[in-house]
Amino acid sequence: MPSSLQWSRRHRSWIASTALCAAVFGLSACQTEQQAVAEHEDSLAAAGFIVRPANTPERIAMLKRLPAHRFVQRVKGDQVHYVYADPLVCGCLYVGTQQAYNTYKRDRMQQQLADEQQMTAQMYSDPAWSWGAWGMGTGMGMGMGYGAEGGW
Repeated sequence: MPSSLQWSRRHRSWIASTALCAAVFGLSACQTEQQAVAEHEDSLAAAGFIVRPANTPERIAMLKRLPAHRFVQRVKGDQVHYVYADPLVCGCLYVGTQQAYNTYKRDRMQQQLADEQQMTAQMYSDPAWSWGAWGMGTGMGMGMGYGAEGGW
């Protein structure tokens, strides 16, 4: 059974981790839904999707029947098209081929990787930052937060 000191360190570590996750989530929530959708749609257009405005009563009715902000696959013969409905920002439909969809997915994966690399590079970029002030020492090994050096 862990001692109360070990439990206390683990408890503090859990609280710190939870607080960090909440902060990251809070910052990502600063972007409005409209901004997120607009950014997503810029990627669709860049990948080769064609914008079809819902500018007639019939198109508006059809747009409302599709799931918002999700891809729907349409297969007709040997042709595959991907449809993305946006009733929120543009009131339109994005239509793309298999090639456009593949390009979109590849570009999104590359952007995610670039974002992760940038975040990792920024994590330790401040030379004045002192881990020791937080009770974590200079080791920052895999045991961060556990054991004698971690202090959490």
